Amino acid sequence: MLKPKNNFKVVADKKNARVILPNMLTLIGVCIGLTSIRFALDGRFEFAVVAIILAAVIDGLDGRIARLIKGTSKVGKELDSLTDMISFGVAPAFIMYFWKLNTLGRFGWLICLIYVICVALRLARFNVNTGQDPSWRDNFFEGVPSPAGGILVLTPLIFSLTNYEFTQINYNIVVPIFFIVTSLLLISKFPSYSLKKIVIQRKTTIFLLFGIVLFFGLLLIYPFNVIAISAIVYLAMLPISYFHYQKLKKQNDHLNFKEEDDDQEDIL
Repeated sequence: MLKPKNNFKVVADKKNARVILPNMLTLIGVCIGLTSIRFALDGRFEFAVVAIILAAVIDGLDGRIARLIKGTSKVGKELDSLTDMISFGVAPAFIMYFWKLNTLGRFGWLICLIYVICVALRLARFNVNTGQDPSWRDNFFEGVPSPAGGILVLTPLIFSLTNYEFTQINYNIVVPIFFIVTSLLLISKFPSYSLKKIVIQRKTTIFLLFGIVLFFGLLLIYPFNVIAISAIVYLAMLPISYFHYQKLKKQNDHLNFKEEDDDQEDIL
């Protein structure tokens, strides 16, 4: 007599197993983003900032891990957008409202609403534009990405947490300016560098690893100073990315124009 086969499986297939890890990281990012709001409610703004930075690190890792182990999925894509909305939209808005914007009354709350709406529009546009044919434009984001936007609006708070301040800053003016400018950058078509596709020579890998270790080492020792300097460097790179984008656009438009001319025949 044939024995019945044991059909019990812990995991349905290898594909599902590969999907679990990046999605778990994404959900951890949601928890960290929500926890940052709890820290802000308790007045522990330094922990709130650290939580947002940690959420940004996880956001950068989950997608790369998913592509590395071939565990990408439609659920993971939508889950990543919802996580970004919470960790880099809702959470930074609440943190800054509890820290400074609540002193501005209804205007402060209006700025928070505008910023969150801009993050939602940015993520919706990103989801619509993904899946297109690969091109040189993949090296650039259309507008500032939501993780960068979430850190940029926290920059005044980060500066206040550093050990020194060069000048007396009027945060009642600076914070709304950062919110408005960041909101415009999120929904704009301003090209900003995408760090998802970085190609380096093999002989320079050791220097890159050393730079990463040095950066995170300094981040552990001087966390808020390093984050503040990184935000300034990122803002300084925006004009560079714009001119680089325009240069590449002219080159590629010229090549496309040449190809179209080659396809045409002079009949005169």
